[in-house]
This record gives sequence, C-alpha cells and structure tokens, in this order.
Amino acid sequence: MKVIAIIPARFDSTRFPGKPLVKLGNKYIIQHVYEQTLKSGLFAEVVVGTDDQRIFEAVDRFQGKVTLTSKQHKSGSERVAEVCRKVVCCQDADIIVNIQGDEPFISENPLRKLIEIFADKTVKAASLMHEIHKDYTDPNIVKVVCDRFNNALYFSRSVIPFTRSPNQKYFKHIGVYAFLRKTLLEFVELPESNLEKIEKLEQLRLLENGYKLKMVTTEYKGIGIDTPEDLEKAGRILAKENL
Repeated sequence: MKVIAIIPARFDSTRFPGKPLVKLGNKYIIQHVYEQTLKSGLFAEVVVGTDDQRIFEAVDRFQGKVTLTSKQHKSGSERVAEVCRKVVCCQDADIIVNIQGDEPFISENPLRKLIEIFADKTVKAASLMHEIHKDYTDPNIVKVVCDRFNNALYFSRSVIPFTRSPNQKYFKHIGVYAFLRKTLLEFVELPESNLEKIEKLEQLRLLENGYKLKMVTTEYKGIGIDTPEDLEKAGRILAKENL
C-alpha cells in the first residue's frame, strides 16, 4: 500500500495572510509541518502544493519537495487533488493524506492511527478528532458529532450537540484527512454544497453527498495556527518541548 502525504499551503489566508512563511522559532511554519511529516517515516513521499512563488522558493530552500498549483482552488482538498494528478510520484498512490500547512506539531502516532483505519476495506475517507473540555463555544474550533461506528454525522462551528448535561462529551475536529485516491478525486469534482458554504467547512460536502467519513480519536490536540494568537500559543509549546 503506497501512502503519500500532501501539504496544501496558500499565501492569502483570510484570518492570517502569509502564515506558511511566518517564523515559529527559527523555522517557517510550513517547514515545521514538512519536517514533522517526513520524520514520521510513514510516507513514500511528502509534497507541498502551493499557489505562491514565495512559498515555493522557501520550501525549495529547505530542500522540500514542492509544486506550484492553481490560485483558483476553493479548498485544501482541491489543491491536494491537483498535486495528486500532476506529480508523478503521487499518481500510483493508494492513500493520500492531506496534512494542513498550519499543523506544526503533527506527529507519527495520530498519522499512523489514521492510516491504519484503512485496514477496514469499507473506509474510503477518514479524519482525526480529540475530546475537548473547554472552548467548545469558540467558532474557530470545529466540533464534530459521530454515529456509534465513529462515522461523522455533522461538523459545525457552533456547539454540537446542544445539551444541558454537564457530562456531555465534545470533540474537536483536527484538519488532517486521508482518502483513497479515487475517493479524493471524486470528492473534488462535486459542487460546493449548501452546508459547506454556510459553515465554511469543506468536509460537509462529503457528508451531504452521502460519503462516510470515519473519525479516528487521538490524544494529539491539533495546534492549527489560524490567528496570530494561535502563533503565540504555538511559540510557547515550541519552547516547552524544545522541538
């Protein structure tokens, strides 16, 4: 089974423009993501797909594998699919793992668990989640609810499920996806869905079109850097863990 990691990285992020090239410690954020992914040893290839020449040149300088993609993509998965089609080493992959370019602390254990779920031949797409005990009202934290087989039922920036019980569990979605190559290419050909547009969450397109998305529970907390405040938090973690 050939497994490829593709890291989509665009420059014009709405909440934090240019964040792949922002320094976290003495390295770019995108460099942390690339090196952590490579370090896992799980992938036949790791490739960055970017729409920006500055990011391309930065990745090339630290000797990462990188390719330029269209600026017209509306989602990270669309960018990943372009890389999957055009880069030779990705064209015979069985599983494509989409690792967001703002996850600088991604590590082997959650990625391994994500890949291993495909031993179940019914799984076509999967993603990560972890339990949270606070901040579940924060719209920047995407919540997920699942059926009893851990297939996603819905994702939202709102609190889901609503409950008056103090013992209710909440799960944060971590933006790392794995697809069978065929499923990824089918997914990006689907039109934007209604709920996807409302919530600004691309994974809802899968659910609205009847695909199952298997959720894998992990202890990894997913420090996605979406804002300058997230960068400050990541800096404190970096200093503490000496990465």
